[in-house]
Amino acid sequence: MQAASERSQKSKEILKKVRHIEIYTRRLVNDVMAGEYHSVFKGRGVEFDEVREYQPGDDIRTIDWNVTARTGRPHVKRYVEERDLTVVFCVDVSASGEFGTTDKTKQELAAEVCAVLAFSAIKNNDRVGLILFTDQVERYVPPKKGRTHALRVIRDLLDFQPTKHRTNIPGALDYLNRVLRRRAVVFLVSDFFGANLKKPLAIANRRHDLIALSVGDPREEAITPSGLMLFEDAETGEVVLVDTYDKRVRLGFEGASRNDHAQRELLFDSLSVDHVNLSTGKSYVKELRRLFEERARRQ
Repeated sequence: MQAASERSQKSKEILKKVRHIEIYTRRLVNDVMAGEYHSVFKGRGVEFDEVREYQPGDDIRTIDWNVTARTGRPHVKRYVEERDLTVVFCVDVSASGEFGTTDKTKQELAAEVCAVLAFSAIKNNDRVGLILFTDQVERYVPPKKGRTHALRVIRDLLDFQPTKHRTNIPGALDYLNRVLRRRAVVFLVSDFFGANLKKPLAIANRRHDLIALSVGDPREEAITPSGLMLFEDAETGEVVLVDTYDKRVRLGFEGASRNDHAQRELLFDSLSVDHVNLSTGKSYVKELRRLFEERARRQ
């Protein structure tokens, strides 16, 4: 009885969080994001529909010569405009996402940003899907339309308890490419603490419209002088004692952080992957709008 009661209470808390995020993000979706989202994330243009016999007035450039030769009668290819999109959130739920020194963790920030984008997609009548991964794919939610489905995606982002702690971005992208046959807009959300990313990112970006959302926290960029402190790697469990009063330690940490950031920027730029840097200590609205504006300029 007690276990059932605890599960019921937890379910109520998750539903409350989902509802809170929906209310909180509604104005952003309606007043800020929806129009800009629609302008930069459009359908793929036209899609093959069928082959039919040639009729007077048809464009001869659409003649299907293979079918024409096989049947002995001229046939043309017919195309239809495809207006809707498939949007998939490929989200890193490894242990490093539980870190946060402001009013939210990196994982909570990721969930909120995905909620804004998911509701924008649903408002645009797009399909929304979800892949949650650590060093293995932990959950896959196939793309569907509708508010109820979007709420399910947000609930999974908030409530899911992964079985592993580490990160394998190449494995997640390989899975993405295998389960998604059609081209999709893919938001890859991670803190990108990983190696050997160039080839899998390049392959995914060729098959899909890949957008990297890098999620961080201010304390990952600089250390506050606070004396001797224990730092634990959430994914490996390694614990290190650090003297944060030591200026050389702080400068070394900040330099390593800047270098990691610069290497990620260089990697994304070299592959023409759109990317946004998000932080638990800053508003994400400005960064998302910058993404939309940059994409709009290229159209």
